[in-house]
Amino acid sequence: MRGKLVILGLAVALASVSAKAQATQVKVRTPIPNDMYCSGVISNQAPPQDTFIITGEGSDAKVTFQEGDYIYLNKGASQGVHVDDVFSIVRPVTEPTREPWFKSQFVLMRALGTVWQDEGHVKVVVVNPNTSIAQIGRSCEYMQRGDIAVPFVERAAPPLKANDQFDRFAPASGKAKAMLVTGKSFQVSYGTNDMVYVNLGEAQGVHVGDYFRVFRYQDQESETAYQTRRMAFEVYGYGGVSKSYKWDNVPREVLGEGIVVRTSANAASVLITFALKPMYAGEYVELE
Repeated sequence: MRGKLVILGLAVALASVSAKAQATQVKVRTPIPNDMYCSGVISNQAPPQDTFIITGEGSDAKVTFQEGDYIYLNKGASQGVHVDDVFSIVRPVTEPTREPWFKSQFVLMRALGTVWQDEGHVKVVVVNPNTSIAQIGRSCEYMQRGDIAVPFVERAAPPLKANDQFDRFAPASGKAKAMLVTGKSFQVSYGTNDMVYVNLGEAQGVHVGDYFRVFRYQDQESETAYQTRRMAFEVYGYGGVSKSYKWDNVPREVLGEGIVVRTSANAASVLITFALKPMYAGEYVELE
């Protein structure tokens, strides 16, 4: 009998150890490398611009360079470049249409600074006295002559929370609020896995790994497109309510959430991790 009890005790202990081992083996979900290294950022602090792409292999026929291509940098051994050095390639970009999606969009963008688009990274394979040859490893977008090269810096990927924790009726957090100012490549509509830029950053206490909740006030009328006034509260032939009801005294609509993957002084790059419905430039956000 005692032997059976000992065996039973060992079995229970082994089961407990196995359960703990399985728990520790649960993989923490994080943003994929492309989300971390292709996010771009808005900043009023420009990176050093003294290192750049001169041209590349096959430049008699190529106007852009992609993953696997070889490009030529304007610095070599005399300027401290070594084989296996890695550089991030960035480019300042501007909104091409010059048409704002919401009131004050361009005012906010100018206040935040320049959009620096991540193009990918390159690894030096040959070093000459005053130039070097590098191969494109990760390509976010195409690279071109004049693109800026800055020393590559690892970006830690923050842990993602489960989507089933999303609360579509979450009350206001009482923390700092901001707006979705624009999106990567100046996109104006967003869903899950899109990258957006908000006007809160390091100076306002925002850190990589923080979550922003995206929400909308009813009948805000902030978009520049034509909108019927008080559409949310009165529609001819379909009912209406007292004009005392407006955006600030009815429940807000929670649209989704996203995680901060990069920050600058006054802006943050946010990966939308869950979208209940389409979002647009000009939506409000708050720190969770």
